[in-house]
Amino acid sequence: MWQGDLRFVLKSLILKDFRIRYRNMSLGVFWSLLNPSVMMLVMTFVFTKILPSSRPNFPVFVLCGLIPFSFFTIAWLSGTTSLIDNAGLIKKVRVPREVFPIAAVLSNCLHLVIQVALLLSIALFSGMHVTPRWLWLPLIWVLEVAFTCGLALGFSVLNVFIRDTRYVVESANTVLFWLVPIFYPFEAIPARFKNLYQYNPIAALVLAMRQVILDDTAPSASIMMKAGIVTLVAIGGGWLLFRQLKPRLYDYL
Repeated sequence: MWQGDLRFVLKSLILKDFRIRYRNMSLGVFWSLLNPSVMMLVMTFVFTKILPSSRPNFPVFVLCGLIPFSFFTIAWLSGTTSLIDNAGLIKKVRVPREVFPIAAVLSNCLHLVIQVALLLSIALFSGMHVTPRWLWLPLIWVLEVAFTCGLALGFSVLNVFIRDTRYVVESANTVLFWLVPIFYPFEAIPARFKNLYQYNPIAALVLAMRQVILDDTAPSASIMMKAGIVTLVAIGGGWLLFRQLKPRLYDYL
């Protein structure tokens, strides 16, 4: 397939996923803002009124964890089910199969952009200022998207052969909610686990975002290096697994 045709297919799949998600919903794309906003308000209430936290700018602190985690969980799951969801199209159209999980992840980037705009707006409203350190933010988000694409490639092809894979992903996302520092600071993690946390790309990128936005410092070199290494492993492993199993996909779809 020509490169131009491939870009057209990828763009069409991204827009299709985006439209289908909000079809027949009265609030439409507004849900991308409503969900993180409600969670932010609930967590802020719990950790300032019921379990008081001395953390300043707590709404921004929570959103720095909630938005990357929300994008990751939804994009990973939709990427995992992408081949099954598009089985009819895969059998009819000659398209590289890798396009489908990648398109499923990238379609969620539209929601990510909306939610990041919410985060930055609240940060500015809270008295923070745009600084040169904010130039690190696009790199942080690119690492998260790339890591998620790697997982989507591997798990999407596994889901074709083992249909329970999607439920493993859902369960893993539930566990990760507590293993990613969304509502607690990195300082609260026991010293013996801190290094391990930094090898979780989602946790590492949450920490990096808080360093940039809340602390107005460049993200730690060790955090970015570890996140980069794990992201490369995820992309390489997912791609190799997909290439290995792709010849047998048609028989199982």
